Formats: sequence, structure tokens, C-alpha cells
Amino acid sequence: MRRRLFAKRIIGWIRLPSAVLALALLAAQAGCGFFGDKGEDSDSHRAAAAQPSAARYAGEPSPAIPFVYTADRELSLTFNGLPDDQTLNRLLDELDKQGIKATFFVPGMRVAEEPDLAKLIVSRGHELENNTLNRLDMTKLSYEQIDREIRLADEVIERETGIKPRYLRTRSGDYNDDVRLAAAQEGMDAVIVYSLFLHNWKDESESEKYLYIRKYITRGGILAIDTDEFEDVVEAVTMIAKAAKDVGYRFIPLQELVQHGGERKPAEEIEGYDLAKPNTDYAHSQYKLIYNVETDKKVVALTFDDWGTDYTITKLLDILAEQQVKATFFLRVKGVEANPNLARAIVEAGHDVANHSYSHPVVTTLTPAELQADIVKAHQVLTYAIQQKPTMLFRPPTGEIDDQTARVIAAIGYPNIALYDVTSFDWDSANSASDIVESTLKQVKPGSVILLHMLDDIHTTEALPIIIERLKQQGYTFMTMADLIAMKP
Repeated sequence: MRRRLFAKRIIGWIRLPSAVLALALLAAQAGCGFFGDKGEDSDSHRAAAAQPSAARYAGEPSPAIPFVYTADRELSLTFNGLPDDQTLNRLLDELDKQGIKATFFVPGMRVAEEPDLAKLIVSRGHELENNTLNRLDMTKLSYEQIDREIRLADEVIERETGIKPRYLRTRSGDYNDDVRLAAAQEGMDAVIVYSLFLHNWKDESESEKYLYIRKYITRGGILAIDTDEFEDVVEAVTMIAKAAKDVGYRFIPLQELVQHGGERKPAEEIEGYDLAKPNTDYAHSQYKLIYNVETDKKVVALTFDDWGTDYTITKLLDILAEQQVKATFFLRVKGVEANPNLARAIVEAGHDVANHSYSHPVVTTLTPAELQADIVKAHQVLTYAIQQKPTMLFRPPTGEIDDQTARVIAAIGYPNIALYDVTSFDWDSANSASDIVESTLKQVKPGSVILLHMLDDIHTTEALPIIIERLKQQGYTFMTMADLIAMKP
């Protein structure tokens, strides 16, 4: 029975292209499940069990990269799989139309079947990388099988196209330690994951689709689409290109993005990482509640609370840059943790960033232990994200504070609690830009601290340039809150 089954496979192989036949014979000799056999009783698994295990790589594993650490306004568009000729040509035409050079993670088996498609991708100026041989679930394979899936895909891609892949991505993006080790063993620079894996839509409107995509247009981001799974990949590219243009970012090939990226220091090596620590001895801690500064000078501090997407925060940064104004950003750090590049971009633009808690709680509702844990976590995550000490000011969410809570916060290492004396309730989308401008200008005086927000879907970006211009006309200048506090009377 086994001989008849093997004979049937050989007859089937004869009909395959020579590259596929060579791979199939090699896989059969090595006991590889080349045709994706998954049953425990399959011939390929019995053959594999009879083979000696591949020596596990003893060196450093390839790094896993879900995004690239950079504050530059660029990201990469990547594809998994190798679509049919018609789909691929439509996709390549749309990429040309949008001026995007993309990165294609192609499976070795498909390249062996249709090498001209892989060559077409290269000839149109895009990158080719390794999507494994058969796109199996690599986390369920033995180390030897993982290594073989990577190696054979590498070999066929290089043989058919002349391109030696540098990066590996599994079909789903999932990986384990064995995948990283085997990737290193085969000379891969990194295992690439993604910041967004775009799947088929359900019942979303066109507006909902667009806003979802725009949310994930981030600095250093890696967007992924599976060309075998996604129903209309060309339409998706059109929408992705529009979202990136609206945010003000550009797509570049993955290799270029990685080259532009930086290495992050370990958290413990960053100065100021340990400045905030839990401290149960808070009963006599001293603190300052800072609403404004007493001065006759016409100076004010612009401050922004909370978090938003690149679309909104980049707009705020552009307005401030155009107006040559430096501000202080109090960041909700759970958002920073998901998008550290944006926090770093705020710093690189010359602004101060400070602690607005991790989870944005009303601080007076937490126990001392809960409150300290939240603020310390926020401090550490923020410090790691921006790779330097943040401005050591804490602003409580909603501005609510009392004596005991202030002492608990001060004991951590945040004795200066930054409040404000000008608020326009701009966080409420019902307030128009003119409402925000009018309310702000009525309250401002020398030494004021102005509270605004960086949330999406509010009118602050419309109001901000008007507020700055009107205050400049009245003779006001702007400084960060830390500089305002340190200013001599």
C-alpha cells in the first residue's frame, strides 16, 4: 500500500514544474511534509521520525520586529502569499499608481510553481522575502521541520529570482523561540511580525473602514495583508494609501524602514527610569499643587492631556512647529505603550512629555497601593518609550485630587502635581472650535496654564492655531510648564 501511494506521488510530481519536482524529491528524502500532510500517521511524519534531528542553533536568535523604532513619518506595507497572475498585476498597478514600493513575503512552494510571478514583483521594484515553504503553522512543528520550511523557501526564492531573503514571516505572523532560532540559523536578519494585519471586512461602512485603517497609520508601522485571504486587496491598498496621505506619512520598503530605525536601550540603562518607586511612607510627604504661576510677565504654558492617533497628534505637532511654540504633553501611557514612536516624536519635536497615569483612573478612587502601582508603571513605560527621563510632573486625570492622594503621589517621586487654571472643555466634541477659542481667551492671564486635549474627533486642532495667534497678538509668549514653574518672579 505504501509503495502504491509513493508511486502515485511520483506520477503527480512528473506533471509539476522542475523547481517543484526538485523540492518535492528533496522533501521526500528528508521526510518533510512538503504537501502539508498533518496527520500523525502520514508517510511524511513516519519518514521524518526516522531522520536525525537538526542541531538546534546555539547562537543568538533573530529578533522579532512588530514595528521599527523611529520618529520619522514613514512605515511599510507588506503582503503575505503570492496571488494569481490577474490579481498580482492589478495589485502592482495600484501600487505604482499610489507611488508605493512594498514588501512581498512569498511562500517557496508558490515561487516554485510560478517563478515568473515572483520575478514580476522584483522587476516592478518591490522586495521579496520569505513566507516559509508551505505556510504551515510553524508553532506546531518540530525544530527540524521549522528549519526546513525556512531553508527550502530561501533556496527556491534565491534560485528562481536571484534574491536572497533577509526577513522571515510566518503565515499568521505567530512565532516561538524555535522559529527565531531557526531563522538565525538560516541567516535571516529578523522575524517580521506586524503592527496591523488587515483581515476581511464584515459589515463596516466605507467610513468605518477608512477610520480603522487610519488609526493604524503609525510611524515605523508594518502593515500586513494576506493576498490569499483578503477578498479585494487592491481596494484595500487604495484606502491605505489615502489614509497615509491624510496623516502625512509615506510608505517605504521594509529593508529601508529597518535601516532607518534605531535600537532601544534596555529600560534599566535609561537615566531616570528608577526615579518613581512605590513608597508606603507617604503620610508626611510634601507636595505642590500647581495651577498657574504668579507673574506680571505675559507668559503662558500650553498643555495637552491624554492620547490620540498619529493623525491628530501629528496635526498638533505641525501647528506648534509652524507657530514656533513649545508645549507640555501629559500622556495617558497605556496609549504610549501601544505606540511608543509617537511619544518619541513629541520629544524630538522639542516638547516636554509628562505622566498622566497609565490607565487614566480618577486617582481619588484608588487605594494608595493601586495608585502608586499605576503611576510607577506609567513612569517606567513612558521612560522606555522616549528613551530618556520624562519631565517629572504628574497631572491627575480629570484634575481631581485631595490631600491624601497628593501625598501618595508625592511619595513616589512626583511632588509637583500639575493642574491648570484655564480649561475650555475641549474634550467634549459638542464644543466647537469657536467655543474653545472664546472660552480659553476669556480665562487667560499672565502665568496661566492652559489645558487642552489631544483626543481624536474633537475640535482642538481647529482651535489651536487661532488661540496661539490671538494670544500672540495680545503680547503673550509660550513656554513649557516646567520652564514656567522654574521662571523667576
